[in-house]
Amino acid sequence: MSALAQFLTEVPAWLLFSALFLPFTLLLLLIIAHLRWKLAEVEAELTDACHPRDTAHHLCYGTSPWKPQRMAGKRMHT
Repeated sequence: MSALAQFLTEVPAWLLFSALFLPFTLLLLLIIAHLRWKLAEVEAELTDACHPRDTAHHLCYGTSPWKPQRMAGKRMHT
């Protein structure tokens, strides 16, 4: 019998679980949580970003098509 096989037969199962399986699982869960957090940040940034259609309309006409335009002689309340 090889030395590794003999060692594994002598090691208790709780030691294998706590020394190998548990840290690896916790590391994977930590990576998943981190990626989920970063994805939420990027989604928040994308919702705040201007739509390219609005930018093109603003460059061509100077206003956004989704905002009400001012009428001559009328004041807009902001």
